[in-house]
Amino acid sequence: MRLRNWIAVVVSVLLLAAAGTVGILVNRSALRAADAVHRNDSQALAVNNGTLTKQLQLLSAKELASFLGDHTLHLGKNSAADKATLATLVTKSSTFSYGALITDLSGTVLTASRTTGLPSATDAAWKPLRAALLAGQPGFSSIMNVNGTYLEAVAVPITVGGSAAGLLIGLNAVASTSLQQYLETLKDDTHTTVVVDAAGTIAATDNAADVGTTVDSAIRSAIAAAPASGTFVEYTAGSTKMIAIVVGQLPGGYAYVRTQTRQSFDGAVHAKSQTLNMTLLAMLLIGVAAVSILGYRTMLQRRRSDERFQALFQHAPDLVSVLDADGRIAFSSPSGAAILGFGTGKLVGTSVFDIIHPEDRPYMMQQFGMLLNEKDAVIRLQCRVRPATGEYRWFEFTASNQMGNPALAGVVINARDVSENRAFQERLEFEAQHDALTGLPNRRRMQDVLGASLPFDAVAVLFVDLDGFKPVNDAHGHEAGDELLRQVAARLSACVRENDVLSRVGGDEFVVLMPGVLDPGSVEATSARIRSAIEAPFMIDGNEVRIGASVGVHLAPHSCDPDEALRAADHAMYTIKKAGGSRALREPVVAGVSGRHRAEP
Repeated sequence: MRLRNWIAVVVSVLLLAAAGTVGILVNRSALRAADAVHRNDSQALAVNNGTLTKQLQLLSAKELASFLGDHTLHLGKNSAADKATLATLVTKSSTFSYGALITDLSGTVLTASRTTGLPSATDAAWKPLRAALLAGQPGFSSIMNVNGTYLEAVAVPITVGGSAAGLLIGLNAVASTSLQQYLETLKDDTHTTVVVDAAGTIAATDNAADVGTTVDSAIRSAIAAAPASGTFVEYTAGSTKMIAIVVGQLPGGYAYVRTQTRQSFDGAVHAKSQTLNMTLLAMLLIGVAAVSILGYRTMLQRRRSDERFQALFQHAPDLVSVLDADGRIAFSSPSGAAILGFGTGKLVGTSVFDIIHPEDRPYMMQQFGMLLNEKDAVIRLQCRVRPATGEYRWFEFTASNQMGNPALAGVVINARDVSENRAFQERLEFEAQHDALTGLPNRRRMQDVLGASLPFDAVAVLFVDLDGFKPVNDAHGHEAGDELLRQVAARLSACVRENDVLSRVGGDEFVVLMPGVLDPGSVEATSARIRSAIEAPFMIDGNEVRIGASVGVHLAPHSCDPDEALRAADHAMYTIKKAGGSRALREPVVAGVSGRHRAEP
């Protein structure tokens, strides 16, 4: 009897030791997998946001280049004409409202839009700008402190006869940029987002008070070597362990940095994992001491193990589910109640496709079928999911085919709510293709539409230039001029068809694209509506204002070159301008398919 008891004790100890070891190893493996997925997701998000930041920087340089294309500079010392041109740039630009200047190639200022508040020519922050220009790229300076205002300089070369003769430089007050406003809007208590220059000075952040300060020395040391694919930097701030994702190689040596405490980054999974390891060890000791009540102990431990497993996922930031081969939910982590709002266990047994947006459902079902056909396959997708509130939100899914794993026998889904990130990305994409003042598509968007339409269809191009806008702007001020442009945009929107594209391509210039139209009568009718709408009085700050519109038209046939079509419409508009504008000509000059022009006196 004693031998039998000792055998039972030894067997129990061995079984418990083996079970405890396996449990710890499985827990560590799951933790490593969760860490790898979390790091990859966080890095991918940071790289994407870094790319969007780069696009915004390049757009600011493109604005300067476009301005140079439309204006001629004299490059004389203190040139009055150049000063007026710079004033026009500063007035119309939402990016360079602080100021602009023209320098020679050595950096000596020739003309500036303002007489004070200019950065010193010897400031070390000019170095990355000059290095980029020498490499044939737009120049971006580091952050410069001028009388308490933090500035970034953006420069493009001014060419004369094919050679660089000077630099056009825009000054950007970083505390008031659209990027700064976006970061403040998307502020999250769990992390801090900043855009820094090569020296680690903050140019944009979700905390406006930090603009102009420097990031931790560990991050500053990593900026120069940080790849565009992002790198993790771990350091200690005081007694707090921190982790940052640094995405480098942005123009001018800038970097995108997302920082948070290591505890918040790891989340509840690490804490619960440590608890589970300690629990498994305690189970081993309890099993050895309580072998006499093995049956009761086994039942009790099984119940406790289930409770701990549920606690592990209760506060996890992601939703974890297991689907069967038909897409029905076999298991859903308790975090689903907090993330989706459904009661615990309510989704078990239902099809996951029932809560997916109808427009996304066919694609998700197709991907699910492809996943089932490949053993151990892993895919990552995004789609819209309907929570209990009924309002669809964007989720990112990582799905793993674990049908061959006896412990799971299903498809494991990790889902995360990415609605705010998508909204941020869509907002940046919208701003890149639309005019900030009127909300209309900008020149870039218009050219994309024209280039996509002409290979397949004819397009009527109407180039609209306002007559008498400058006197209104001079008499009533730029704010009144901006309000007039907004009202003009609203009237023009009412004049075009649903499928037409109305865009603002310059200060007081608009373009209307009419796909599928080659009938001069239809185009002239639209032109007449436009002139009539613009010639009606406007009320600006209580004052009645009257202007006109010169409308140049080109009927671009199928497969016509987009640039040629725009030039033809622009030429037709300028022909009207030279003839006296809309009040001298009652109908627009029309450039037909043959390229000939006509005007009705």
